[in-house]
Parts: sequence; structure tokens; C-alpha cells
Amino acid sequence: MTLSTLLAFALTFIVFAASPGPDNFTIFTRTLSDGLRAGAAYGLGTVTGILVFLTLGLAGLSYAAEALAPYMVFIRTAGAAYLIWMGAALWFSAPPAGAPSAERVSPSRGSLFKTYATGVALNIGNPKMPLFYLAILPNVATSGITFTSYVELVAIILAVEVLVVGFYAGLALKARALTASTTVLRRMNKAAGAIMAATGVAILSNR
Repeated sequence: MTLSTLLAFALTFIVFAASPGPDNFTIFTRTLSDGLRAGAAYGLGTVTGILVFLTLGLAGLSYAAEALAPYMVFIRTAGAAYLIWMGAALWFSAPPAGAPSAERVSPSRGSLFKTYATGVALNIGNPKMPLFYLAILPNVATSGITFTSYVELVAIILAVEVLVVGFYAGLALKARALTASTTVLRRMNKAAGAIMAATGVAILSNR
């Protein structure tokens, strides 16, 4: 694959990945409420979903998206419902009095896995994902895809996602560092919970 083709794919994917949307808002709110590990877990879930579609698209299995459409709707709905549930739980949660903002939450492994699974589900169940790859992959794979080309595309996706997830998680960490009082923490919990729940509602309504 030529350098110009890789650069074109990278630029297109940067715009796709970095633009504000449900995934990036969720990375921000999860980091804000539960810390970097939670935000990174959701980000890893989104990357997993992206790589699933990339692999299917390059393998010529795009028809699978149509065959699995009913299941994708179910998966997407379940993921959105979980976001709404997490948002409601965060809205009604009370931060411990006097707890430092950077240490107030220590998510369990089970919670981190659920966060990761939500990221995977919402990406696999997103009808825009196969459309995105069906639109750009024919231009990228004009002369066929080798294993080396596949690795190059995966490397680009991972590099871009590290930057994007790091950016939104970093913004949330700075916001956490500025919160010290219980009152401010409670207000930020409510704000983050509202955004998270609204994201879930937006996903459900965006058919």
C-alpha cells in the first residue's frame, strides 16, 4: 500500500474518530466519574469494535453486517440502555465527603469489563460503522489487501485512537483535578450522569 494511500486513510480516520460524538462523550464522562481506567476501558471497547468492522470489510464479509442487522440493533440497544443506567446511577450517587477528586473512585475489574463490553456493543451495533468502511475501503484496497497492508491500517487506527482517547480522557482528568469540595463533586457527578444518560438516549433515537 502506497504512502499516499495510507496518509489519506489516516486523515479520513482522524476526522471520523476525533469528532465529538457518543463514544468520545462517554470516554470523557467515564473518566470524569470513575477515573482513567474506566475511560480507557471504554476506549478499548470502541477500538475493538472498529477493528472488527475493519477485519470484516477487508475480508470481503461486509454482507455479514446485513445478515446480522437484527442482532446489531439488539446489541446497540443493550449498550445504550446500560449507558442510561450508568448515567442515572451517577446522577444519584453521592461522593464521599472530603475525598480527593483523583482518588474518589476505584472501579472493580467487573465494572471495567462492563464498560469495555459497552464500548464494543455500541460500536458493533452502530449502523454507521459498516457504511463508513464500505465507503473508504474500496478506495484503500484498489489493488487488494495483503497481511502487511492490514497491519498498516490497524497500526494507523490504534495510533489515532490512542491520541483521541488520550485527549478526551486528559480533559476529564484536568476537570477532576479542579474539583475538591463535596458540593462541586456532586454537581460534576450529576452533569456527567446527565451527559451519559443523554448519550444513551441519543443512541436509541438515532436509527
